[in-house]
Amino acid sequence: MKIAVTYEDGQVFQHFGHTAQFKVYEAKDGKILSSQVVDTNGSGHGALAGFLAAQGVDTLICGGIGGGAQAALAEANIRLLGGVQGSADAAVEAFLSGSLQYNPDVKCSHHEHHGEGHDCSSHGNHHCGGHCHG
Repeated sequence: MKIAVTYEDGQVFQHFGHTAQFKVYEAKDGKILSSQVVDTNGSGHGALAGFLAAQGVDTLICGGIGGGAQAALAEANIRLLGGVQGSADAAVEAFLSGSLQYNPDVKCSHHEHHGEGHDCSSHGNHHCGGHCHG
């Protein structure tokens, strides 16, 4: 099993479409065998699903994610566990032990009107951990 986590400074990065790195974990029998940080090389939003599929990833742990990216992940048969915060390593450990707290209905609904210079801080109840800049 290969698990990818949107990644920044050891934490689950809170905006899937803007993540510059994933930490990819190889796991078997509930244990992490190895992990590595991979750069997305500027891929964004929909292209990231293809990037993950090419890496052999079957599960993604992330913070916020928009509907288009969710559809692309579903099409690539990558399981989505969104709305996760905190340490990337701890999130994977929790997932493997069956105790990961995630939001099956995670939304990043502002994507419908995303444009150049869009700053998500204008949304009162949006939680991208302050990392969400257009």
